[in-house]
Amino acid sequence: MRSICSLLEEFLPNKPKHIDKYEDLICYVQDRPGHDLRYALDTSKINHKLGWIPKETFESGLRKTVIWYLNHQEWCQKVSE
Repeated sequence: MRSICSLLEEFLPNKPKHIDKYEDLICYVQDRPGHDLRYALDTSKINHKLGWIPKETFESGLRKTVIWYLNHQEWCQKVSE
């Protein structure tokens, strides 16, 4: 979440007056029962057997995702209704 907030600070620096930092909008809630503590992938097998290498890092993919949503806010609003 903090990574997304940092990107929003970069791309949308002019926030509404009631928002000092995007990170202040994060609301922590109690975990659901059985909540997984983390998700991890081991891509070594697909790297080794197929020579597959991801085209994006997590950071570059997240940046592109945030940009897409910012460029499609009308669509986001429509599907959220």
